[in-house]
Amino acid sequence: MFHNLKLWCKSRMSDITRHMLGPHVKALLVQSESHLFLVDPEDYGVGRQLRLKGMYGEDELARLLPTITPESNVLVVGTHVGTLAIPLAGHCRAVSAIEANPVTFELLQANIAINRVSNLTAYNIAASDRQQELKFLVNRSNSGGSKIVPQKKEYQYYSDKPDEITVPGFPLDDKFPDQAFDLIVMDIEGSEYFALRGMENILNQAKTLVVEFVPHHLRNVSNVSIEQFLEPLAMFDSLTVPSLNKTVGKDQFHNCLRQLYDSDQSDDGLLFQRTG
Repeated sequence: MFHNLKLWCKSRMSDITRHMLGPHVKALLVQSESHLFLVDPEDYGVGRQLRLKGMYGEDELARLLPTITPESNVLVVGTHVGTLAIPLAGHCRAVSAIEANPVTFELLQANIAINRVSNLTAYNIAASDRQQELKFLVNRSNSGGSKIVPQKKEYQYYSDKPDEITVPGFPLDDKFPDQAFDLIVMDIEGSEYFALRGMENILNQAKTLVVEFVPHHLRNVSNVSIEQFLEPLAMFDSLTVPSLNKTVGKDQFHNCLRQLYDSDQSDDGLLFQRTG
């Protein structure tokens, strides 16, 4: 109940902000330590943190940088406005960025331009296991929470009355048939299982996969088990769970994720790595 109240309050703050700024304010410009970011004024997730603190994802960025070199190619799936992809582009050869939400995608393109990033290419598609049209929720008070229409329609996904649209879904193996990526970063609000199924060739060549793990997304959005979630990841040898401060071998993948799942504990970035 308290969680739902917080979501309702966030939705109301989003409405109030829109009313105060007027209907024609498309974005607010934020100066972070090293980059400029345009953010949706209604966004009380990533956008609010950037507006108040001038930073977002610093801890995650610090974990990612040791996994790449100046010659690395990076794939970011679920890029949002670019708070990870744009800084990463300054440390590698090239970044390919996937963002399904068309509203957020416009801000991402603008952020690439105002930061003069020349080695980042963005694609307005959804990563999927097959080519198809996907029903998609465009959330307002937490635009980073936008997602495919959940199989179980919980209040937390609809608290800000999101628009439901259709977006194009593609297997990323088809989108990047000849491209190898050293690092893959994935945060797509419950669609991870389907995206991973559509990128077997890419995963087989990757050194590191960093993927968000949220138990209620598995239960309600994709409706898959831990076993199913792990099926496409057999090529990786080690798993680091930052929230547990633990690194385990392949034989402990399931037990480690079961511990998170049973305690309803999320992790912003599980690190699957190939040690060989």
